[in-house]
Amino acid sequence: QVQVAESGGGLVQAGGSLTFSCEVSISIESTNAMGWYRQAPGQERELVSFLHTTGLIYYANFVEGRFNISRDSAKNMLYLQMNSLTPEDTAMYYCATHIPPASWGQGTQVTVSS
Repeated sequence: QVQVAESGGGLVQAGGSLTFSCEVSISIESTNAMGWYRQAPGQERELVSFLHTTGLIYYANFVEGRFNISRDSAKNMLYLQMNSLTPEDTAMYYCATHIPPASWGQGTQVTVSS
């Protein structure tokens, strides 16, 4: 069973930054992509960003240039740097392997205060 573990969430003021890390128990290169998703209370889970093994990167429209996804294949790690956070970014953030997602982490909570 693939293990996925996120870290890096927390409480931050509006305008602040956070960086998530995601460690997976398989080679990132064995997946077709790695992605970050989020789910706000009462909302559907939505895709934030993915990084394809070809290097193709996708960001959701609401990112608006504020986030940066990256990976360290040697360490089987995926990252998401988030800047200029707003209260609307408050959600549980999840890392997942593959597109469509196959294995999920437990999530890491982000709360952005105004």
